[in-house]
Amino acid sequence: MEMRSRWRPSLLPRAYATLVVALRWLVVGGWAAAAVASVIYLPAVGQGGSDLEQLVSTDNPAIRSELRSFDKFGFPLLSRVAVVQRNPQGLPRQTQADAIERAQAVSDGTYTDAGPIRAAVPVMNTLGLFPGSAEDGTTIVTLLFTDPSVNFAGQVKAAERFVAAHYDADDQVVGITGSVPARVEQARIVQSSVSRLELITIAAVFLIVAVAFRSIVAPLVALTVAGAATLLTLHVGGALALKLGVPVPQETQPLLVALLLGVVTDYVVFYLSAVRRALAAGETRLDAARQATARFTPIIATAGLTAAAGTGALIVAGSPAFRAFGPGMALAILIGVLVAVTLVPALLAILGRAAFWSPLRRTAPTEPPVSAPAGGRWWARLLTRRWFALPMLLVCTAGLVVAALPLAHIKLGVSFVEALPADRPARAAATAAETGFADGILSPTEVLLEGNAVGGREAELGKLQQALAREPGVAAVLGPTTPNLPKGYDVFRSSDGAAARYVLILADEPLGARAVQTLNRLDRDLPGLLSAAGLDGVQASLGGDTAVARVIVDQTTHDLGRIAIAALLANLLFLMLFMRALLAPIGLLACSVLAIGATLGLTTWLFQDVFGADGLTFYVPFAAAVLLVALGSDYNIFGIGPAWREARTRPLREALALTLPHSARAIRTAAFTLAVSFGLLLIVPLRPFRELAFALSVGVLIDAFVVRSLLAPALLSVLGSTVAPEPEPVDTEPVEVPAG
Repeated sequence: MEMRSRWRPSLLPRAYATLVVALRWLVVGGWAAAAVASVIYLPAVGQGGSDLEQLVSTDNPAIRSELRSFDKFGFPLLSRVAVVQRNPQGLPRQTQADAIERAQAVSDGTYTDAGPIRAAVPVMNTLGLFPGSAEDGTTIVTLLFTDPSVNFAGQVKAAERFVAAHYDADDQVVGITGSVPARVEQARIVQSSVSRLELITIAAVFLIVAVAFRSIVAPLVALTVAGAATLLTLHVGGALALKLGVPVPQETQPLLVALLLGVVTDYVVFYLSAVRRALAAGETRLDAARQATARFTPIIATAGLTAAAGTGALIVAGSPAFRAFGPGMALAILIGVLVAVTLVPALLAILGRAAFWSPLRRTAPTEPPVSAPAGGRWWARLLTRRWFALPMLLVCTAGLVVAALPLAHIKLGVSFVEALPADRPARAAATAAETGFADGILSPTEVLLEGNAVGGREAELGKLQQALAREPGVAAVLGPTTPNLPKGYDVFRSSDGAAARYVLILADEPLGARAVQTLNRLDRDLPGLLSAAGLDGVQASLGGDTAVARVIVDQTTHDLGRIAIAALLANLLFLMLFMRALLAPIGLLACSVLAIGATLGLTTWLFQDVFGADGLTFYVPFAAAVLLVALGSDYNIFGIGPAWREARTRPLREALALTLPHSARAIRTAAFTLAVSFGLLLIVPLRPFRELAFALSVGVLIDAFVVRSLLAPALLSVLGSTVAPEPEPVDTEPVEVPAG
C-alpha cells in the first residue's frame, strides 16, 4: 500500500506561490532588466583594488617593525621586488661589476628614468661575501626599493621598465621575482582563468542537469537563474565594496562563480524535481508551479539564509583577509536565494512541461520507473530500523573520525611564489635565485634592535650575530659585524647609534609552514639570545615577509575559535527555528562537524603527506570549513526538512522511510553538481585553488553521500521518539507523494 503525505503547506507559502505565479512575466522581465542594469551601471568585484597590502593590517607587528626601521635608518633593509641574473657556469666579472655600478647609479639618482625605484642593492654569491651561499659567482639578486606609495602592480611595472632600459642579453637576466611580483602574477592568473572556468563550469552543469532530468531545457533554466545571480553578485558586490571601503579580494571571484553556479543549481534542482512530480501526477502547468513553490520556497529560503549566516560569520574574525572574504560569500548566497525563489517558479510557471522537453523523446515527462524508487523505499525502510541504523551510525562515525586523524599535524603557510606554476616567470626567477643562494633569499627576515647606544656595542652585536646564525632553519646572517661587506651594505647601524639590525636568510621557503615555525621558535629564543650576548635592556622585533606571514597564520589560528563558534551558532539557530526543536539540530550539526573534520583530514593527508607541500595555504582550511558548515546545513534542511514536517503527523521513522528516497536522490544530484562546480577550481593553476577545489568538492560529496544519506537518518532513527517533533493536527486534504 502506497503511503501518502499528510502534510500540506501553510497559508503564507501558498499565498506567496500564488503571487509569484500570477506575476511570472513581470518577475522574469524585472530580473532581466536588473541583470543588464548591473552590468552597465555598477563596477565588478575587484575594481576597487584587492592587493595584499589592503588585506594586511598596519597593526601587524612585523609591519610596525619595518616602519620603525625605516624611520631610524632612513633606508629600508628589505625589498619585495628583485631582479635575478644567473649563469650556472659563472657570471663574467664584468657582469658583476656592472651590477654594482648600476645599483649605485639608481641609489644616487643618476638614472632619471628609474621612476619610483629609489634605490637598488646587488647581492652576489661571489667569493664567500654572502654567507650560506650554495654556489660561487653564479647568481646576482638586485633588490629594488620602490616608493611605498606605489601599489603592487606599479612596482612590478617600474621593475620591468628598469630591466628593459638598463639590462641587455649579456647580463643574463632570468627575470623579476619576489613576493610582490608573485602576488601580481597570481592576480593575473586568476583573472585570465575566470572566463575559462565559467565556460567549463557552465558546460558541466548543463550536462549534469540534462542527464538528471533527461531534458535539454531544464539545464537552460538552471543556467539562466545562476547566470543572473552571478552577474548581480559580482556587480552589486563590487559597488558595495567601493561604497563601504571593504576590499573584496580579486582572488575570490572564481570561488564566487563556482559557489553561485553550484548553489543556485542546487535550488533549481529541487524546484524542477517538485514540478516534474506534480506534472507527472496530472497537475496543470500553473498548479504544478504553485505546488512546488509553496512546498520548497520555505526550505530553500531557510537553507539559503542558514548558509549566508554561516559564511557571514567570518565578519567576527580579527584577520582582515577573513573579514573581506565572509561578506562577499554571504552576499553571493543571499542574492542567489532571492533570484532562485522568484525567478525559478516564474520560469517554470511559463514553461510547464516544456521545461522537461528533449528531442530524444516525444512523450510527456514522467517520474523514473517504479523499480528505481522501490529500491530506494526498501533501503530507506532498512535504514530506519534501529537494529540496522545503530551499526550504520557507528561505522559512518568511525570512518569519518579515521579520515580526520591527519588534522593532528596540519601546518599553515602563506604561499606566494611557491603557489605559482613552475613555468611562470616569477617562479622561474625565484628558483634560479634560491639555487644560487638559499630558499629564503628573496624574502629575508629583519631583526631590529632598539636601545641606548646599541649600535656601538661591537662585541655584543657580534655574539648575537653568531647566535642567530646557529639557530635551526637559518641559512645565513648579515649584520653589523659581517666581515668584508662592500660599500652598499653599510646599513646595519643607525646614525645616532640607537638601533642596529640584521638580515636573516632562512633555509626554507620563506612563506611556508617550516619558515613560519622557524620564526616562531626564534621569537621565543630572542630574549634569551639577547641576554646571553650581553644586550640586556635592548628591544628586538622581527620584520619581513615571513614575519608578516607568521602574524597572519597566528591571527588565523586565533580566529578559529570565534569563527567556529559564530558559524556553528548561526547554523544551529536557523536549524532550531526551522525544526522547532533542540536535540535534533544539535545532532545534525554534530554530523556536519564530523564531515568537515574528515574533509580537512583528507586534504591535509593529500597535500602535506602525499604531495609534500610545506603546509596548506592559511585561509583554505577555514574558508572550506565555513562553507561546508553552511552547505551542510543546506542539505540538512533539504534532506531532513521534508521528513521532519511529515513527522508531525506520523512516527519519525515512518516519515523518514516515506521521504528519504526522493530527498536523497535530489540531494545527490544537487551535491554532484556542486562538487563538480567546486572541483573545476582546479582550472586556476594556483596551489590554493587546488587545495580549495579538493576540500570543497570532497566535502560536499561526503556530506551528501555519507552524512545526509546514511549518518543523519541513522542517527534520527536511533534516537527515534526522543527527538521527534510535536504532533500537529492532520490536514484533511491529503497530498499524494508518488513512488520515490
